[in-house]
Amino acid sequence: MADDSKSSNVGGRYAQALFDLANDEKKVDRVEADLKSLKAMIADSRDLRILLDSPAFSAEDKAKGLGAIAAKAGLDATTAKFLGLLSANGRASALPEVIVAFQALSAEARGVVAAEVVSALPLTAAQTKGMAAALRQALGKDPEITTRVDPSILGGVKVKVGSRLFDASLRSKLDSLKFALKRA
Repeated sequence: MADDSKSSNVGGRYAQALFDLANDEKKVDRVEADLKSLKAMIADSRDLRILLDSPAFSAEDKAKGLGAIAAKAGLDATTAKFLGLLSANGRASALPEVIVAFQALSAEARGVVAAEVVSALPLTAAQTKGMAAALRQALGKDPEITTRVDPSILGGVKVKVGSRLFDASLRSKLDSLKFALKRA
């Protein structure tokens, strides 16, 4: 079965199904914690990213690999079964999208808004606290901030809330300047 999860919002649909199931089972917090762990594993492991994305591995191989990871990490049975279903349906490569969408659904249910902050250097606790206060004032809701370091932005920050992106990175300002100079 082809893994064409990039062609539509497959991740969002699977996340909604998982959220509904976790909510019915009163396990939203546990499943969200499992998905957060999986997100970190995906970020840290090149081999795991290859397993998820490569068409060289069959759906069965992906299910076995994710099952082994779930067992080793002590993931909840609901999360483990979901990983098996995702793999069996040929959608393992959609797992990162599912995680992001699930976290957004969970945050919305708690009345908070998820925000991703990307910076060139790690943010200090004071900077993160200041960012949270600014977002709280701008959005009118409590933000749940996840941070990521991307040295390629050179400086400044990028803040993504839902589908909105605020880009105050040095890289984007330099690119804008370069574009303006080319047009002149």
